Amino acid sequence: MSDSIAYLRTPAAIRERAGQMLKYVEDGRSRWFALDADGLEAAVQATLAVARERFANPAAIPFHSRWRHFEAGGHDRWATLAPKLAGLTRDEVARRRMDLAIVSVLLDAGAGPAWSYREPGTGEAYARSEGLGVASFHMFASGAFSRDPKGDPLRVDAERLTALTPMDIALGFQVTAHNPLIGLEGRTELLRRLGGVGLERPGALFDMLPRENGKVRAADILAAVLDELSPIWPSRLSLDGQPLGDVWQHSVVGLVPFHKLSQWMSYSLVEPVEDAGLKVVELDALTGLPEYRNGGLLVDSGALRPKQPALLGRTFSPGDEPIVEWRALTVALLDRVAEHVRIHLRMDAARLPLVKVLEAGTWFAGRRLAAQCRAGGGPPIAVESDGTVF
Repeated sequence: MSDSIAYLRTPAAIRERAGQMLKYVEDGRSRWFALDADGLEAAVQATLAVARERFANPAAIPFHSRWRHFEAGGHDRWATLAPKLAGLTRDEVARRRMDLAIVSVLLDAGAGPAWSYREPGTGEAYARSEGLGVASFHMFASGAFSRDPKGDPLRVDAERLTALTPMDIALGFQVTAHNPLIGLEGRTELLRRLGGVGLERPGALFDMLPRENGKVRAADILAAVLDELSPIWPSRLSLDGQPLGDVWQHSVVGLVPFHKLSQWMSYSLVEPVEDAGLKVVELDALTGLPEYRNGGLLVDSGALRPKQPALLGRTFSPGDEPIVEWRALTVALLDRVAEHVRIHLRMDAARLPLVKVLEAGTWFAGRRLAAQCRAGGGPPIAVESDGTVF
C-alpha cells in the first residue's frame, strides 16, 4: 500500500481535508455554500433540545451505533438471543456480535421514503434506519447468513454471503412492488463482496485488532475495517491500482476521504469489543458521519446556506462537487457542534465524546428538522444512492 493510500484511510486525513474545505467555504470561494454563525448556533440548540428530551442524565447517553437500531421500539433484541449463546466464550460472543453488526451496517444505506418493515411477533412497523436494523437482525437470528442455519444460525459465514441474491435480501426485508427498497442490488453485491475478501467470517476482525494492556484504539478498529474490507467497495476512484472506496475528487481540495460506512461500522464494533472485556480508547479520533441526517441538520438549521436554488431542486450523484462539499462541511462542523454542546452541558470530551453527541444527538435533530421542513422528512439535498454511500 502506498503512503498516499494509507494516509487517505486515516481519520486524520478525513479531518484535515474537511478542514481545508471549511476554510475554502469560509473564504467565500464556494459556488454552493456559505456559512452562517447564527445557523450553527441553531444547530447546537436543536441538538441540545433533542438531547435533553431523550436523556435526563447526559452521563447516560450511549454510543451512536447500529446497536441502538437493534433496540428500536424499546426492545432489547440481542438479549433475546443470549440463551442460545450460553456456553460460548466472551471472545466468541464478540465475534458473533461483530458478524451481525458488520452485515447490518453494510445493509444500512438510505432505504428511501416508501419502504418499511413489519416485525414478526410484535407487529410493529419500522422504516428507514431502524427498519433496516430490525430487518437485518431478524435475518441474522433466522440463520439467513449462516452456513448451518438450523444447527448454528447465529453467525455469518463467507460461503453463505457469496451465494446471496437480491431475492434473498428482498424476502428478508419484505420488499415488494408496493414496498420498494432503494439500492437492493447494491446492498446484495456488498455482502457478496464481503464474503470474498478472504475472511472466513466478518467477526474474524476481532482477532485482528491490536491491543495493549487490554486497550484497543478506535483508529485501529477503523484501520482494520479499511484494510480488510476495502475490496468490497464498488470501483470509483482508484490510486496505484487500489480502489479508494468512499473518497471523492474536489476541484480545489483534491481527494476528499469520508469512509462513512466504515466509520459507522467502527463505531458499531465498539460495544462488542468492550463486552469482551477490552477498553476502546481515543474515540474522538474518529469523525462525525457525513450522511444526510447530520448534513441535513446543518442545512435546515441555516448553518449551511445554499448559494444556488438548484442545490435544493435537483438530484445529485455522490461524486458531484456540491455533495463532496456538503459532506466535508458536515464532518468539520460536527466537531464545532460537539464543542458547543459540551459547553452547554458542562461536560468534557472524555465524558461526552463525539460518538455520544451524534447519538444525543445531531442525527435525531436532523431527522426532526427534516420532518418539519419537508413532507416525508427527506433530506434537503437529494442524492441518488446506490446503497453503498448514504
